[in-house]
Amino acid sequence: MNRASFDGSYGAYGGRYVSETLVFALDELTRAVSEILLRDAFQAELDQLLSTYVGRPTPLTEATRLARALDPSGASLGRLFLKREDLCHTGAHKINNAIGQVLLAKKMGKTRIIAETGAGQHGVATATACALFGLPCHVYMGEEDVARQAPNVGRMKLLGAEVISVRSGSRTLKDAMNEALRDWVTNVATTHYCIGSAAGPHPYPELVARLQSVIGVEAREQILERTGALPDAAIACVGGGSNAIGLFRGFLTAKSVRLFGVEAAGDGVDTPRHAAPLTAGRVGVLHGSKSYLLCDDEGQILEAHSISAGLDYPGVGPEHAHLKDTGRARYLAATDAEALAACKTIAQTEGIIPALETAHALARIYDAAAEVSQAVGRPATVVVGFSGRGDKDLATLLAHLVTPEAGRA
Repeated sequence: MNRASFDGSYGAYGGRYVSETLVFALDELTRAVSEILLRDAFQAELDQLLSTYVGRPTPLTEATRLARALDPSGASLGRLFLKREDLCHTGAHKINNAIGQVLLAKKMGKTRIIAETGAGQHGVATATACALFGLPCHVYMGEEDVARQAPNVGRMKLLGAEVISVRSGSRTLKDAMNEALRDWVTNVATTHYCIGSAAGPHPYPELVARLQSVIGVEAREQILERTGALPDAAIACVGGGSNAIGLFRGFLTAKSVRLFGVEAAGDGVDTPRHAAPLTAGRVGVLHGSKSYLLCDDEGQILEAHSISAGLDYPGVGPEHAHLKDTGRARYLAATDAEALAACKTIAQTEGIIPALETAHALARIYDAAAEVSQAVGRPATVVVGFSGRGDKDLATLLAHLVTPEAGRA
């Protein structure tokens, strides 16, 4: 986006596949990014908010007990570091993007903000930013996610947002995004659509990636300070992909750093119940951009499944599709059961309860480390994008991991 010629394409992916009604708004947003967001004055104001309100920089925590639990011998996994986005205000990385987009929308003269959310963290982050800047907020959320993410629904309402339950389709993130787009078409002159992931039509994938790149920039500086070298690998969960692309942006030009994304395998990628388009999908168009999707032979979108509401999406951001095809990043998948097991392991070794989304990345740390260790000939140093905390998932975690009789997992 800092390139004047950038048209929203990542190799064969990305672009802008929308109705004519939205072209003006997308052009307006593209100009605003260039004329407002990229200016030093805006960046200084945003940096101040990230520092004094969001709580950046977030810590880089070395997880020594988790590393030894995953690899007792230390033969593959040497040092393990967690980039602690769970310690941001509102409890996840989503606030980095929401603060930036709502600040930009206010400077554009927009008087209303809409958003979609799955796990509820982007909804909470957007509601928080709207409260801070004094703008009305409407959040679309699938009915199923409203039920399984009740704490975040309550937080959004307390912050003054209107939460609109979507009852169509699978009643999850895809359907919430459909409804948000319909709203935007109707109210495009006054409304900014604050998309929560590095997906959607140009300029959203690059806008979100740029706002989330603070994760990777900080992680790079911190790991160099702590170890004197870049890590051997960086790994993060991937739904739409904003947390992962934010981390990856800090290391993309460092070819020695291998990049790993972890999708939601649900009941298994060999079953119909998963959310792993990069692992088991095909190329198509969804929500305004071209990328890998879960779809049938006629191009109709299939329902996704994941125990984590934030990964329960049948598509992925176009930059991830490009990174997969070029081989710059490797994409793995973790099942619901593996994510739950990873939650238990880190909770009982490091005293940190992760979001179920984050747990998918944790479940594949050893596999990534073993692959990298074999290539470099020594135990690997790994940085994990620790995208969020598990408060919102507590009911699910307790139901699956804690027995009433023992009172513990």
